Amino acid sequence: MAASPRLFALPLIALGLSLAGCATTQAGDDTQTAADAAREAAEAAKAAAAAMGDATAAPTSRDAMMNLSYPATEKGNVVENQFGVAVADPYRWLEDDVRVNPKVRQWVDTQSQFTKDYIAKLPGREAFKQELTSLYNYERFGLPRKSGGRYFYTRNDGLQNQSVLYVRDQLNGEGRVLIDPNTWSKDGATALAEWNPSKDGKKLTYAVQDGGTDWRIIRLLDVDTGKLLPDEIKWAKFGGSVEWAKDGSGFYYSRFPEPSAAGTFQSLNKDQKVYFHKLGTPQSADRLVYATPAHPDYGHGATLTDDGRYLVITSSVGTDDRYEVHVIDLQSKDQKPKLVFPGFTNNWSVIGNVGAKFYFVTNKDAPLLKIVSVDISKVNAQPVTVVPEDKATLNGASIIGGKLITEYLVDAKTEVRTYDLAGKALGTIPLPGMGSAGGFGGDQKDIETFFSFTSFTRPAAIYRYDTATGAVTPWAEPKLTFNPDDYTVEQRFYPSKDGTKIPMFIVAKKGAMKPGGAPTLLYAYGGFNAPSLPGYSATRMAWLEKGGVFALANIRGGGEYGKAWHDGGRLLNKQNVFDDFIAAGEYLKAQGITGKDQLAIEGRSNGGLLVGAVLNQRPDLFAAALPTVGVMDMLRFDKFTAGRYWVDDYGYPNKEADFKNLYAYSPYHNVKSGVDYPAIMTVTADTDDRVVPGHSFKYAAALQAANIGPKPHLIRIETRAGHGSGMPTEKVIEQFADMYAFIAYWTGLEVK
Repeated sequence: MAASPRLFALPLIALGLSLAGCATTQAGDDTQTAADAAREAAEAAKAAAAAMGDATAAPTSRDAMMNLSYPATEKGNVVENQFGVAVADPYRWLEDDVRVNPKVRQWVDTQSQFTKDYIAKLPGREAFKQELTSLYNYERFGLPRKSGGRYFYTRNDGLQNQSVLYVRDQLNGEGRVLIDPNTWSKDGATALAEWNPSKDGKKLTYAVQDGGTDWRIIRLLDVDTGKLLPDEIKWAKFGGSVEWAKDGSGFYYSRFPEPSAAGTFQSLNKDQKVYFHKLGTPQSADRLVYATPAHPDYGHGATLTDDGRYLVITSSVGTDDRYEVHVIDLQSKDQKPKLVFPGFTNNWSVIGNVGAKFYFVTNKDAPLLKIVSVDISKVNAQPVTVVPEDKATLNGASIIGGKLITEYLVDAKTEVRTYDLAGKALGTIPLPGMGSAGGFGGDQKDIETFFSFTSFTRPAAIYRYDTATGAVTPWAEPKLTFNPDDYTVEQRFYPSKDGTKIPMFIVAKKGAMKPGGAPTLLYAYGGFNAPSLPGYSATRMAWLEKGGVFALANIRGGGEYGKAWHDGGRLLNKQNVFDDFIAAGEYLKAQGITGKDQLAIEGRSNGGLLVGAVLNQRPDLFAAALPTVGVMDMLRFDKFTAGRYWVDDYGYPNKEADFKNLYAYSPYHNVKSGVDYPAIMTVTADTDDRVVPGHSFKYAAALQAANIGPKPHLIRIETRAGHGSGMPTEKVIEQFADMYAFIAYWTGLEVK
């Protein structure tokens, strides 16, 4: 058991609508015939081709890349009165599921062809593809998981679309293939998601993720024979964590009710329940373990203690670290859940136990988190501090070999410290440099554990830590196709608008930063208490290898400095996030790192919202932008799939104070006609069921309809892909070749 950092797993994301010429017809009319749709699609594609010219020819001038004639997008007359404000939503019809509404599919196909034709004209696109292909072509491993003396791990030989699951019977033995998801689909878009071996290592559950969806199908494998067993679990989501019973008779898991066929990828996720599945039985026979029918908004996850005796039910009501915890003693006759921590007030993340003494990470009276213990056998037992709050942020903890292993963030860099179970400091675990470490899982009684370490210029390497001797030894190190010593990495602190000091990492190839500045890509996230840490990315390395500079700003809203940092960038403080990011861009220019028309910005999910908001607020500051799978309509985010959870960070659109705040920065509602915007390529996927693609569809339509200058405002829509996880390597390479060729052109990066 281990308490892991809480990331954007469940999204994770008035000034008037400046759109000219709203039509009087109601959007979303599905009476159009298939023949009409096909004819209009063909005409639109023909018009797009005429506007772009020959897609195979090199552009003759910069003018050829501007002043585009975009495909027409129908406008509806949807206007809703909210707290006395008339809110126009002319592209409401684009919210419909592309799998269900042929009219939306037609729009997607037409926009996709238009963008494809544009990208074909970009110089350097093929060079980026070749660079990305080379950088991805290295052997990489996932963290091994030990069960029954066996070691389970994933491996990718380089360009495989999906990583393959292996097992070893000894630590350094020969691995054999257990599951190769590359055989599951022709397009490589069916992925192996979460997996978990039984305690004796003889059985293994694994989750199938198709086309990037958050839904999972859980299946079962016999490890000795490799035979697929008939058990199958549906309607688990967000990983659907599986916890094996100690005796291997079955497992605990969480799931949602089966949705309607039409609402599979858009309906709200409610009424999650915990079940026990007995091996060899149908899912319909699974035993209900825990549910809250009176509170369908509650979410529930189950964790089994390593001794197999206790099942810990952790309930949440949103994305905040505010939990209610019940413990079921599986040796008791009634197995009645015992409420340990009520009220959804604080973070209570279970680490492990020694008998009835449980260890938790908590933020109660500790904004930077601490470790406490509580004896659940006692009535009204109060938590006792074991490891007190530190000046650094506690980002994860586990118990291995009788030691507490803790991961701290020191100015967004990892430091790993060890303690005995009484809280006595034992020392630190040496790391290879400035970067991020994670892992340290396994059985509490084992003496070995594994962790990964990565930095901006070093892909993840896997290390073994011996808790008895303190020795750290490499277990799997990638062979690099570049020299990390060719790069510089530095951390700076810059002032935001209100004077708050914000950390920022700046990475560049030696010699890339020149007088007058260099094309620079600025990235941030800024939400949901999720820290942005140093880590390797083959896509960013391609940008660096081609001579660009990369900057990562650790803006407020994230978890780099605990609760205060998170609170400083959410709800009515959300503007601080945008101010921090804008200040980062201003700093990069003031310091001469980047120059005029050389700054590009990128953000994903909540970070896509960030990019969309700052483009409306400071379009003059940036040359190009990549808002990716972003939350763009802040008045309707809570109406789809996991969006209802995000109110912890964003607020409630149906509450007046929150509405006014959300409406003031919502990217879709604040596009400013009459102001020149930078080059923008919105990026999404047609099967994203976390941040539904309607957010990006509506936003891109608003950009194209507005009078915001001659630079391109495109949308790239991936097919058979979701919010990001499970995307095949081939699609990742194609996507980032398009994205980075686009921003390279508009920041003046000469790609050879």
